[in-house]
Amino acid sequence: MSLTLRPADEADTGLVLHYIRALAEYEKLLHEVTATEVDLHRLLTGPRPLAEALIAEWEGKPVGFALWFYAVSTFNALPSLYVEDVFVEPEQRGRGIGRAIFAHLAAHALGRGCGRMEWSVLDWNAPSIAFYRSIGARPREGWTLQQLSGPALSALAARES
Repeated sequence: MSLTLRPADEADTGLVLHYIRALAEYEKLLHEVTATEVDLHRLLTGPRPLAEALIAEWEGKPVGFALWFYAVSTFNALPSLYVEDVFVEPEQRGRGIGRAIFAHLAAHALGRGCGRMEWSVLDWNAPSIAFYRSIGARPREGWTLQQLSGPALSALAARES
């Protein structure tokens, strides 16, 4: 049995979109997915990609992915690796693939000089929360994720002009 983690390339945009949709379906958020292959190509390629992705392969067949980007912590003046999505095909879970993905991302974060790795999880997703605790992750007590999008984002931006 063999696991390979490789960087996603331009030919993988359709596969990345497939896994984004599979994750969104699992999270009961498929109705929110508007991304296209063109959007992902623009995000992941070019001279200064805004995000990176990897493909997990088990015995040469795709079984999952991860997508991340970098943020900055002004408190420690270090970059942070923000894990936007990780997904492993349900029938492939339990083989250590998710743990290998997170270990790979942790090593990547340290290699890039990051002071931390962060991600969000839905509060009802008990299996993922248990997995995150098993690898040493802890919730950021006292903090909640805030989001500005759609009409509220446009309305606030209009105040700038």
